[in-house]
Amino acid sequence: MTNVTLPKTNSRQKILNYLRKQTSATSVELGKALRVTPANIRHHLSRLLADGLVEVGGLRRDGARGRPHKIYCLSRLALGDNLSVLSSALLGEFIDSLPEAERPAFLRRLAERISPNLPADRSSHITRRLAATVEILNQMHYQSHWEAHAAGPRLILGQCPYAAIIADHPALCLLDKSLMERQLSHPVEQLAKLERNERGLPICLFALLY
Repeated sequence: MTNVTLPKTNSRQKILNYLRKQTSATSVELGKALRVTPANIRHHLSRLLADGLVEVGGLRRDGARGRPHKIYCLSRLALGDNLSVLSSALLGEFIDSLPEAERPAFLRRLAERISPNLPADRSSHITRRLAATVEILNQMHYQSHWEAHAAGPRLILGQCPYAAIIADHPALCLLDKSLMERQLSHPVEQLAKLERNERGLPICLFALLY
């Protein structure tokens, strides 16, 4: 399932639990059920809306006059999904059916499909290609940056977008490699996979080959 970071505030967690059980509710109904003042309910709902965990599903009028009440419900983010389970099953079914020698070529084709841009122009300076590659990777949620190094530039990935399924499909690292090589028009080598950096955060590290 999709991983969602739930709010630590107890009242907000109660709101989410109530909406999960009742499907939807107005702020008035939430206030009465949870014994929270209208001002506090509005505050917590505004934070949950900003975090993308709650959305307005509709409007309800209690009478002919007055402003309608917003009906709140859980967002798709908060509800979660089974996309990672389905993706893992489909990927495993397909990759496992391929001879091992054909898997790298398949992952290169997959990288071409998901890449939002054409390959970089080899005539442009490598630093420009690195900056463009980082921008593309960050559009794809890698939280990447590049650093100069004595042996050549290195790309650091601060997040694995496939973390939910990478343990079952380590070949996805080849997808990352193919994606970078396509954008850089230059070969790369993986040096680290989800290793802890000096701040204790997991990173993946790729170096340009010369």
